[in-house]
Amino acid sequence: MNNWELLMQGFSVAFTFNNAMAAFIGALLGIVVGAMPGIGAAAGVSMLLPMTFKMNPTAGIIMLAGIYYGNMYGGAYSATLLNIPGDTPAVVTALDGYQLTLKGKAGKSLATGNYASFIGGSIGIIFLTIFGPLLAEIGLKFGPAEVAALIFLALTSIGWLLGDDPVKGLVAACLGILLSTIGIDGASGGARYNFGSLNLIGGITFVPLVIGMFGFSQVLEMISESKEFKVEGVKKLSIRESMLTRSEFKEIFWPSVRSGVLGNFIGFLPGAGATTGSFLAYILEKRIGKKRHALGTGEITGVAVSESANNAAAVGSFAPLLSLGIPGSSTSAVLLGGLMMWGLRPGPLLFESNPDFVWGLISSMYFGNVLCLVAGMAVLPFLVTFLKISKRVMVPIIMVICLVGSYAVGNSIFDMGVMVVAGVVAFYLKKQAFPSSPVLLAFVLAPRLEVSMRQALSISQGSLWVFFEKPISAVILVCTFALLLFPVIQKLIAFTKARKNS
Repeated sequence: MNNWELLMQGFSVAFTFNNAMAAFIGALLGIVVGAMPGIGAAAGVSMLLPMTFKMNPTAGIIMLAGIYYGNMYGGAYSATLLNIPGDTPAVVTALDGYQLTLKGKAGKSLATGNYASFIGGSIGIIFLTIFGPLLAEIGLKFGPAEVAALIFLALTSIGWLLGDDPVKGLVAACLGILLSTIGIDGASGGARYNFGSLNLIGGITFVPLVIGMFGFSQVLEMISESKEFKVEGVKKLSIRESMLTRSEFKEIFWPSVRSGVLGNFIGFLPGAGATTGSFLAYILEKRIGKKRHALGTGEITGVAVSESANNAAAVGSFAPLLSLGIPGSSTSAVLLGGLMMWGLRPGPLLFESNPDFVWGLISSMYFGNVLCLVAGMAVLPFLVTFLKISKRVMVPIIMVICLVGSYAVGNSIFDMGVMVVAGVVAFYLKKQAFPSSPVLLAFVLAPRLEVSMRQALSISQGSLWVFFEKPISAVILVCTFALLLFPVIQKLIAFTKARKNS
């Protein structure tokens, strides 16, 4: 049978009562878990995994998958309303989402996130349906050298793409790289820069760092300002008023599609994940988008590209998981454990030996994606009630959320301290006009770059030629150096023309 016939057969499996209810419950739980700072998709799926032990494998994995992509929807809610990303992929969403909230456009931002999530998720599901096994094999062609080249391209862009002052942006990115080196060396396994502290052997945990730099710094800013935290137009907000106009939807549609395709491809790469997908999609939009200069100041396009990419990447991670048995993210690794617990062996033979399971799961994603969109739009009037609370009540609520969210990651008081210190540092960075976002982006990308580079150099016995001997890595590096030299060449051309005219 072809993929279409198998998909139709999968719908007959997905729409049985038990499987449909599993998708429904999983999607709702995912949205709730995603909106809670500090938990994240991997932890959420891990905590809810025992609920599926008595289910049949198809219903169990459908529910866990619903939790995963529902989490991508929910992570944007707290990022938009409180500037506290519910999950790491929503860090990029907060850049524009919270600024829109301050402008009185919280409903527009939340609706944009829902629409873009649906577009990205749909792209991911369609690609998974048609090209899943094939694209998973393409993803395997990205070895250490290719991955290192891709991450290097991203790192050379974030410093000047996400800040008004390129020098300050690069300084912030370097700070993120320095912080990422604390802890266990990914290649040798030795501890470094932990200053004799056992708490730092494992490195700085990302979630407390994110909560501190985005959430707690916002608390400090609200305390330092005497004016009341109010947003205009919130009392009259309704679903109708949150709906995007035709021109607004047209504005986000193609960036969402473009980011969805990129995020889906990133999801296919083993170990990349939705966080990397959202970062790279935002960087791409800052480079080629029509409103690239306004991103970061409160543009719905910024929310759209982030949400589309992370949802597409989340769905894309199922391709290497099902086709090759290789998890594309930490959450996929948890799902792999669940599959093995049920006696299923992911790989090329899974599509032949268990077609009802595979195509039932893929078909359920179509239903779950629609369900997440409907549920997300339905809760908009309730979500924005947060913005009606006065500052004297809002500040302690956000502070408690920050403390609980950072503690919940590893049940560690030390993580709470990391969150507080990160918040204070971010607060003073902002006062001095240093952007915080490059710190976080570099913190995420640098470890992956280091491990991939050292693996590639180990394979080549120290030869740098390993980065140029394969077409993929060679092309990426050529593009990287071209982008680095382009501003210099542009200035030289302008200087030459100015001299001729004078």
